[in-house]
Amino acid sequence: MSRENIERMREASCSEPAWQTLGIELREISDGFSKVSFKVRPEFLNFVGTLHGGIIVTLADSAFGYALNSLHFPTIASQFNIHFLNPAVVGDELAAECRVIKAGKRTMMAEISVQNQDGKLIAKATGTGIPLDREQL
Repeated sequence: MSRENIERMREASCSEPAWQTLGIELREISDGFSKVSFKVRPEFLNFVGTLHGGIIVTLADSAFGYALNSLHFPTIASQFNIHFLNPAVVGDELAAECRVIKAGKRTMMAEISVQNQDGKLIAKATGTGIPLDREQL
């Protein structure tokens, strides 16, 4: 079933409106893993001149959703926690990688890291998801 889920995620990544707006791309996906990326543009900055935290969360959450749903579709987020460790600036190429560390029948847990093109850690996150039956949607 996960092969079917992975193909579903690949197809979904081509038509996500938020991804199209932000320029997010799916780089890798496999069982319990995904990597997404995008380039920081001027319109993504906050009043300090660094990347807005909400956009970092969106990138991390995107990797999270794809990794969980590669194992069980549908899975929805129930909790997400992020720590911002370093700023990102215009021109940075950010990549978020997510690995599922627990894939149970009732809950799934994952760790997410966001790094820039030089390997500098921008943010670290954890998330919990709930696998659903299709009828629950």
